[in-house]
Amino acid sequence: MAAAKADERTAFWESYGALDRSSAAVWRARLYEARHLGAVRLERHRLAKADAVRESYGAMAEVLADLT
Repeated sequence: MAAAKADERTAFWESYGALDRSSAAVWRARLYEARHLGAVRLERHRLAKADAVRESYGAMAEVLADLT
């Protein structure tokens, strides 16, 4: 969706509905982001990319700070 053209994104949101911005929805989105970052970290570890694994700690710390 991020790579879609602006008119395609607009059409998506018109048919999908407005994005939920409630505090519960924002918290849930951050939780999913933390889960994704964890999966990415595991993949980087599997590929023996130690520098990339190290870089992921800062991103995860930011997300976790928002969750608490």
